[in-house]
Amino acid sequence: MFTTRMPQSIFVTLLTLATTSLYAGQTDEPAEGGTGSVSYYSQIRPIFQAHCQGCHQPAKASGSYVMTSFDQLTKGGESESAAIVPGKLDESYLVELITPEDHAAEMPKGQQPLADSEIELIRTWIEQGATDDTPASARVYYDAENPPLYSAPPVITSIDYSPDGSLLAVAGFHEVLLHKADGSELVARLIGISERIETVRFSPDGKQLVVAGGKPARMGEIQVWDVEKRELTLSLPVTHDTVYGANWSPDGTLVSFGCSDNSVRVIEAETGKQILFQGSHNDWVRDTVFSLKGNHVLSVGRDQSTKLTELATQRFVDNVTSITPGALKGGIASIDRHPTSEAIVVGGADGVPKIYRIFRESKRVIGDDANLIKRMPALPGRVFGVAFSPDGSRVAAGSSLDGSGELAIYAVAFEVKLPEDLKKIVLKVVTSRKPEEQEKVEQTRTEGVSLLARTQIENSGVYSVAFSSDGQTVAAVGRDGTVRLFNADTGSLVREFVPVPIASAEQLAASRAARQADATAASPSKQSDGTAGASPSQSELPEGTTLAGLQVEPKSVKLDKRFDAVQIVVTGHLDSGDTIDVTRTAKRNLSADVVTI
Repeated sequence: MFTTRMPQSIFVTLLTLATTSLYAGQTDEPAEGGTGSVSYYSQIRPIFQAHCQGCHQPAKASGSYVMTSFDQLTKGGESESAAIVPGKLDESYLVELITPEDHAAEMPKGQQPLADSEIELIRTWIEQGATDDTPASARVYYDAENPPLYSAPPVITSIDYSPDGSLLAVAGFHEVLLHKADGSELVARLIGISERIETVRFSPDGKQLVVAGGKPARMGEIQVWDVEKRELTLSLPVTHDTVYGANWSPDGTLVSFGCSDNSVRVIEAETGKQILFQGSHNDWVRDTVFSLKGNHVLSVGRDQSTKLTELATQRFVDNVTSITPGALKGGIASIDRHPTSEAIVVGGADGVPKIYRIFRESKRVIGDDANLIKRMPALPGRVFGVAFSPDGSRVAAGSSLDGSGELAIYAVAFEVKLPEDLKKIVLKVVTSRKPEEQEKVEQTRTEGVSLLARTQIENSGVYSVAFSSDGQTVAAVGRDGTVRLFNADTGSLVREFVPVPIASAEQLAASRAARQADATAASPSKQSDGTAGASPSQSELPEGTTLAGLQVEPKSVKLDKRFDAVQIVVTGHLDSGDTIDVTRTAKRNLSADVVTI
């Protein structure tokens, strides 16, 4: 079950938390083993996640073998040999597959063998009994037969129309939802192993869909789906955090994306082979796009820059936007390329969508922003999504500020080539330009831009925008989990809908009960009679001390808006006079109902 949000206008008194007790139930930490024991959840699972689960998951079960579920992991696949037999290395077929001979191993298929240390860790874990110490809170698996259940619409981070105008792809939780373009019907649910979906994008021919996302602070993943067959053709685990801004090369053979390790990468869409790695950013890379000819990659990030990289040489070429301190105000979150020219539109923390030429026509001078072609009127807050219309004559941008959002649609007309009279001016250091020269530069950058429509969206920031293939509709999504379709000429709302199926109270209750039963059966801290055993949390206390009391901060919480949130910290006071943080192991009980619906 996946739940989001707190109800509006809630006031919660937390003093009753002071009577909470330590327990070993819902924790994200694996159960503790004996000295020197190997943890499946903390040590073995990450190895499988990085090297194996891309080809062995419910959406792509090569050899009929699924490694994302522990039961299926040990059972094995089409070989009908048990993959893992606790305590018996010789009978565990997986060990044979991963053990290299002459520097080659059967698995991972087509890749370098696992490191000796990783193989030894797996062997030791099997010898010790191959215990599954996955915490109860992590024992939820989603696939086509067990899709996510939603109690409320999730935050939507990305949306895209198919080139033929028939489909609308919407990012969900663990899945991408394919709707008819007008929102009249949910056509398919593409469910994968990534919890967070950051980007969805159709290939130029519409036959494939690339998905960027992952599991925050654990793994990133690029997925490629066959749209017609609804099949996962590529799952590539990459880095140890979610990845962003996936995009297609013009010929549909390559995929670019950005990472939280400050790198930009390009892979082959069919094989996952990495052909570009660029590390010139100084912060997370949030979005990417290919140049019109496909021979360069552009990337934007939290380091306030737009960078140009040559694909063939993997050489950093230029900062497209200004690098002068103060010229940019905050990171850049989104980028799109003009459909027929070498120009891009970017949006970020300053709230001002801007159009830039990709390739510099004048040498860089101090304080310049020479590649800037057009600047559009600002939106409130940060711009998270920008998009050119299919004919390049309009730009849509979406922003967010204090929980509300705004969609703006602009008409734009421009030439990419820098006029000679303007070139003479931008070649001068900014501080040496005459007032009339600077005025001419500013006038040139704003003329040819007009605001067609501006629509405020109450209680929901806008995180992604997309034009329909005919350019007549703009889709906008964001924080409140609603897809809104607007007329691209007037900005009037045409239709709005929730893209996910909302589960009934009975379905949610059944799911909750099933999870609780699974947690009870799996918890190593439960005795056979159902009573709690010795809490591992007690062993975390300093030797010779006991817990004398608890202190909760803040003592009260007021939640006025739908998406308000607060962090609660629970401090344990020991009989020795010392304190210890027990936030993660404190059981929370309510002394009365918080809200009635």
